[in-house]
Amino acid sequence: MENQQLFNLVVCVAGFLAAYVINNLTRTIQKLEDKVSDLPHSYVAKDDYRADISEIKLILKQIFDKLDGKADK
Repeated sequence: MENQQLFNLVVCVAGFLAAYVINNLTRTIQKLEDKVSDLPHSYVAKDDYRADISEIKLILKQIFDKLDGKADK
């Protein structure tokens, strides 16, 4: 009978540890899902980004040209 009680105790401890690990995994997965859902849902297209950057560069070039013209005077 003593072997049976020892076996039952080992099975109970193993079951408790397995439940604890599974619970931690589910909490971690839930935290990751929450972080992913907080990410932005829309992104800028690469072509739009390039067009905007080239426009900004053109404006900056115009500003620098005006500054150079003022510095020469």
